[in-house]
Amino acid sequence: MTKNNSKPDDRSDNVEKLQDMVKNTIGNMEAAEETMICTDGNEREAIRQKNERRKESLEGFRKEILDEAAARKKGNSLN
Repeated sequence: MTKNNSKPDDRSDNVEKLQDMVKNTIGNMEAAEETMICTDGNEREAIRQKNERRKESLEGFRKEILDEAAARKKGNSLN
């Protein structure tokens, strides 16, 4: 018989973790924008494309925050 050492799924702080991820992503976007001032050509385009992907990630984070907050409000710690 094997012993189960896994931790239970604790989602109690998911909203806060996701909010931190949003803040960090926005900070990365702003830093990238500042870097673009000193770059040109392919590097500038690569930064622009990465920031576009970051914007998409932000949308996903925000939707997930809403879902997690709704689950928390209903008292569902597990989905």
